[in-house]
Amino acid sequence: MTENCLFCGIVAGSIPSQQVASTERAIAFMDINPATRGHLLVVPRAHATDLRESDPEDLAAATLLAQSLVGRVIERLDADGANLLSCIGADAWQSVFHTHLHVIPRYQDDPLRLPWQPASGDSDEIAKTAELLR
Repeated sequence: MTENCLFCGIVAGSIPSQQVASTERAIAFMDINPATRGHLLVVPRAHATDLRESDPEDLAAATLLAQSLVGRVIERLDADGANLLSCIGADAWQSVFHTHLHVIPRYQDDPLRLPWQPASGDSDEIAKTAELLR
């Protein structure tokens, strides 16, 4: 647990939350600033700033818990789909620096619009970038 970390406080029980599910290594609770009805956060119990620093077993546990919750929100909330999102760094919208996954139920008429609009990329640039990443 890291002092002054909101999510560490939620994990410890010193900060109230609407917890929905938990495992030995991860917990899930409702986002207090939901993008859509049923928006959840899944966090490893152990503190890490983001998924780059997370213990692989903690990250796997959080991902498996998120997987089960995607099914739950689609079935129980009659969602049409879901987004699973991890923000890494302030410029990527991370506002709490404790690894977490957003499980965001999606509904046909919900108002959420992510800023990325898929469009065809330059195939040469894509190939060059792929080479840098290999």
